[in-house]
Amino acid sequence: MEDKKTSLIYRIIRWLVWLFYPKTKFVGVENIPQEASVIVGNHTQMNGPIVGELYFPGKKYIWCAGEMLEWKDVHGYAFRDFWSQKPKWTHWFYKLLSYIITPLAVCIFNNAHTIPVWHDTRLVSTFRTSMQRLQEGTHLIIFPEKDQHYNSIVYEFQDRFIDLARMYYRRTGTALQFVPMYIAPALKTVYLGKPITFDPAAKIDDERERIATYLKEEITRIARSLPEHTVVPYRNIPRRLWPKNTD
Repeated sequence: MEDKKTSLIYRIIRWLVWLFYPKTKFVGVENIPQEASVIVGNHTQMNGPIVGELYFPGKKYIWCAGEMLEWKDVHGYAFRDFWSQKPKWTHWFYKLLSYIITPLAVCIFNNAHTIPVWHDTRLVSTFRTSMQRLQEGTHLIIFPEKDQHYNSIVYEFQDRFIDLARMYYRRTGTALQFVPMYIAPALKTVYLGKPITFDPAAKIDDERERIATYLKEEITRIARSLPEHTVVPYRNIPRRLWPKNTD
């Protein structure tokens, strides 16, 4: 796979983020398969995509909301997904901010190692591009949380990303592996757990449930095995409400 060509502006932005964002180490790198795999983590708001892009130790592409690549969609998606849970009296400010960040977002997400994810007929292109990257030997990083509570560590998962494994098996005859990843910004560390392997003989509904449950539980187990620290939640809630990993 050729290196992704990027604009000068993006390279400057990336360098600035690298300069000021806390240096982050990966623990459990031995759990990353030699062949292509899917790395599944807690989103931790902006932290997940940043550490994935800057520090993941290998070739990777990151699933991201397709709206963040489209000039006309950024402002609506950004306000709804990032800031709509802020106090109502601040909404005017965040709506304005969502327009201000649009050029920056379009630049970043179109130049970073991203695969846009759509929730309409364009989802076909998401899976087609993902298959291409996997067959090139690239790892996919996915943050599948949705706004539905699971526990104090991780939110419920949208589980259709697991269908990648069925497509990959049909094309290659290889059972795809999914690696749990816990991101702990407070510890400046990312932890990778043991992978789980797709079973092509099982029903896809059963595999979605089995694999998603394993990933959520393993991420939770890793988090709770660590020294006490603050967990960055999926929802953009006030910092005073952020849980501890011991909650």
